[in-house]
Amino acid sequence: MDLILWRHAQAHEAEPGCDDLSRALTAKGEGQAARVGKWLDRQLPESTRVLVSPARRAEQTARALGRKFKFRDELGTEGSAEEALAYIKWTTENGPPHKGAVLLVGHQPMLGQIAARLLNMNEAACDIRKGAVWWLRSRQRDDVVQVSLLTVISPELI
Repeated sequence: MDLILWRHAQAHEAEPGCDDLSRALTAKGEGQAARVGKWLDRQLPESTRVLVSPARRAEQTARALGRKFKFRDELGTEGSAEEALAYIKWTTENGPPHKGAVLLVGHQPMLGQIAARLLNMNEAACDIRKGAVWWLRSRQRDDVVQVSLLTVISPELI
């Protein structure tokens, strides 16, 4: 299974009293999302499941991909790595239960925590930049789940 982690693009700073979920992308963030979305659309299999945080900035980022997606509270700003991995049924012992690709569009620190757990790294080492994608691939070899980092791409490199 491929697990693709896409952090939302640059958003406006939170205003005092503003609902965090309603924060929108900046003009720069819209450009980041468009570039990365176009790149991802060329790379992702057609059958990729796209799951998105209900936050407006994540929705706007995902819309740049131009594919159908599903909102998942597990990917929201209050979600956790455990909840997200449980939803896609990925365990660190057994890996994912199915093949294919899943794209998660969400937030830090959760996406970085997912990457760190699956790659057996320190969580502080996986700071996913705004608009960036981390593409992980798992495989089973000799009854051991192996996860490798296939690519990391940031909007500035596209």
